[in-house]
Order: sequence, then structure tokens, then C-alpha cells
Amino acid sequence: MFDTFLLSASPVQAVEHSFVAKSVRRVAPAVVRIDTERTVERQAFDPTLIDPLLRDLLGDPQLGPERERGQGSGVVIDSKGLVLTNAHVVDRVESVSVTVADGEQLDGHVVGFDPVTDIALVQLEGRNLPPKAPLGDSEVMEVGDWAIALGTPFGLERTVTLGIVSSLHRNINSLGFSDKRLDLIQTDAAINPGNSGGPLVNGEGEVIGINTLVRSGPGAGLGFAIPINLARRVADQLQEQGEVVHPYIGLQLVGLTPRIARDHNKDPNALVQLPERTGALVQSVLPQGPAEEAGLRRGDLVIEVDEKPVADPQALLEVVDAARLSEPLPLTVMRNGRELTLSVKPAPLPGLG
Repeated sequence: MFDTFLLSASPVQAVEHSFVAKSVRRVAPAVVRIDTERTVERQAFDPTLIDPLLRDLLGDPQLGPERERGQGSGVVIDSKGLVLTNAHVVDRVESVSVTVADGEQLDGHVVGFDPVTDIALVQLEGRNLPPKAPLGDSEVMEVGDWAIALGTPFGLERTVTLGIVSSLHRNINSLGFSDKRLDLIQTDAAINPGNSGGPLVNGEGEVIGINTLVRSGPGAGLGFAIPINLARRVADQLQEQGEVVHPYIGLQLVGLTPRIARDHNKDPNALVQLPERTGALVQSVLPQGPAEEAGLRRGDLVIEVDEKPVADPQALLEVVDAARLSEPLPLTVMRNGRELTLSVKPAPLPGLG
């Protein structure tokens, strides 16, 4: 006879997932894909430039409007279905379709967008709205913190990439965008076309930024995200007012340091002698702008604003951004070796309509 052996199955051990998986699990239900359509005028061109054989095969080119499709990502930030995304994702679109995490498609409409900060709000329409994502505090981040990017790159839904925070307060003007006002989070987490508007998440599963652009080239690409604290402030204004008003004073500035000033002053062809100190040097004054009305001139060096030292143009811009419209803002400038105190009244930044 054969002995009978009772084989007991070994207990199934729980798999310990990484912190990335746990963070993604917190945020992923709130990440959406945004599909858009807009009408664009087909570019007119000279039909005589078309190869005759192609004209025989295809006929004469037809001019007129055509439909253009776009795609991006977004993240739900409240229980009423408000989606935070990039302004360039929904700029001038006529229809918005939003695909949520479970695959359901919902209609959406653009509440408002701000081209200066590249932030937009989309309102979802429907009953079964996705949950909101937990939002973090972008002010407490440090270089080297974990950064997780979620979105829909190249139409591939629910894509996750991992990296670190490579730099903070990266001025977008240094990347060639003179019409924007942003200090960006730089990350080496892969951000590809279609990731725009999706969340950048920390190791605790909190949204710390909104992915906005990537710089590609030899080696690894550089990704950039809008800090969530700024995005929330802009979203609040868009929800309450439908637009964001940015104060401006009408100056084009360059940074000045003692070394730059000394090198300039050594040039025998220099038209003016610059003060050998740090500040924001006025390169040009916008005609009929607030700065011109206040008496600022080309060559003035702004060294103080509202009793705060000005080390570079960004320091001045930050104070102007937070200033109240039409209320006097004191500036201390160096002109011809003397300190002057001028008063400028910030006005709404023109040309956004």
C-alpha cells in the first residue's frame, strides 16, 4: 500500500510594492486624457508649385477650414470635476472630450485659461466624476526629491515615469519663452508629447506640479513642470473671475553684477559708466507704459523695490507680480551715480485678450 501524504500549500506572501506604485495608486484615478478639436484655416499656397503629375492624380488643392485634433493630459483637483491642465492644450479649441481612468468618456468645457502661466481649467460634465488628486506643497521640495510623471504621452494612457527634482525656480525666460512668467520645476522624469497638463507627483503620492514642456537634445531630455502652489492660485482666479490679471510696469531688464559692470566700464567705447553693483539694469522702457509715466529711463539701475533689495530682474518681477494694480510701488534706482526714488503704478499686462 502506498502511504498517503497530505500536501499543505505554503501561505501566499504579500508582495511589498515600491513607493512609486503606492504613490501612483493615490493619484492615478484622478489623471485624465484630454482630446480636443479646433478649426484651422488651411494654408494657402501657389498651385503652380505642385508637380503636374500630382495635380493629375490628386486634383487642384482645396482651400478652406479643416479640423485639427490635439491631445494632452490633466488631473482632477476637486470633487466637482474641475480638471487642471495646460493652457496650450485647450487654447482656442471648440470641443473637449475627457477620458477618465476607467475608460469612460465625458464632455468638458473650458472654464478659463491663462497663457502667461500656461494654466487652464476644464469642467467635467456628468454624474460619475472621478476622485480628486491629493495636492502637495511645492514650496517644501528640495533638489533630489523623487519626481513621478503621469499622463498620456503619444496617446499611451496611464503611463508613469520616474526621476528626481533636478532643479527648482528655473526661469522660463532662460528657455526662450519671453511671453511667460514662470519659475519651473526641472526634472529628469521623462515628459513626452501628450504628457502636457498631467501631474508631477512626489514620493508620498501628492501632486507637486503640472507637466508643461520638455527640452530634447543629445543625451537625456529635460522636463519642466509648473509648481502646484502657483497652479492652484491661478486656478482659483480662473474659477472666480474667468481670467487672470498680471500686473506689469513696462520695462525690459538685464541683470547687472559688479564684474559685468567693470568689464563694461573698461571698454573705451562705452557710452555710459555703469555702477559696479548688483541690480536690474533698464535696457528699454515701453512707450506709454507705467514705467515711462514714472520717469524711468534706459540705463537706470533698479536696486530696490518696495524696500526690498533687487539682485536681478527676477527679484523685481516677483514683487511686481504680487503688487496691487494702480497702487504706487516705490523703486530706488541708480542714475548717473546718484540714488533716486521713483513711484510706479502697475497696470494690467496688455495683449492677453
